[in-house]
Amino acid sequence: MNVHTHQILPVAGFAHPAKNIAELRIDPGMLVADFGAGSGAYSLHVAELLKKAGRVYVIDIQKDLLRRIHTEARKRGIEGAMEFIWGDLEAPGGSKIADHHLDLVIASNILFQVPDKTAIFREAQRILKPTGRLAIIDWHDSFSGMGPCREDVVTRDAACVLARENGFELTREFSAGAHHYGLLLHHISGVVVENI
Repeated sequence: MNVHTHQILPVAGFAHPAKNIAELRIDPGMLVADFGAGSGAYSLHVAELLKKAGRVYVIDIQKDLLRRIHTEARKRGIEGAMEFIWGDLEAPGGSKIADHHLDLVIASNILFQVPDKTAIFREAQRILKPTGRLAIIDWHDSFSGMGPCREDVVTRDAACVLARENGFELTREFSAGAHHYGLLLHHISGVVVENI
């Protein structure tokens, strides 16, 4: 991945991590990955819900962001529910997580940032259990400079096409904030996607 993932941005009025996490129905004991964790808003909320009975894998290509999330987790007393992984999600096996290991992958504000969008779906497909789910949260549009450049936006429809091409289908949609869409996806039964 040759682009930087999330910059630390305020999320109020954009996406609503706590509300979005509630939509994903996370229970203690689950194993969850946060792809391109950025500021850690999703990872931190998930770790608090897991109550140390489960794990959230916090993955980003920027080591300084991982350090900041780790520091915040330590302050909150939830670092025991987190594992920090420096990884390139566009590389095969880039999450460094075992095959078919996770219950949920969260990919928030990452599709517009990576050149190889298919790689994100393939890595999620590889590490999710057959019953696992993928949550995509991304920008509807560029909103006059608030968010990604218009040419980088991955629309809801484009995300659904990418998902279908990579072994996922839509379970349901949820409102993810004023400028974001939320998709909850599951494996298409019998579809095997090869990692290249």
